[in-house]
Amino acid sequence: MARVISQPSIKVIGANGQISLGKQYAGRQVLVEEQEPGVWLIRTATVIPDNERWLHQPKSSADLQQALAWAQTHPASDANVETVLEKLDEDS
Repeated sequence: MARVISQPSIKVIGANGQISLGKQYAGRQVLVEEQEPGVWLIRTATVIPDNERWLHQPKSSADLQQALAWAQTHPASDANVETVLEKLDEDS
């Protein structure tokens, strides 16, 4: 990963305690770590909701990729709707 090194800039923390990092970060989530009083490390982050975390486990992710690959090679069809409905009725 290429590192982008930029010159330090001076920002002013407003009366409401906010600081602007620039429009390119608008709407992004960030992690803010206070490493010591007055020293902060701010990193962009992607937050995964608890109820979606399972999708990012290796097995679930592999299963999902396999299902998506299958779906791309097997287009949807209404050819056997009656058979599928009968099977669903039997299973319930």
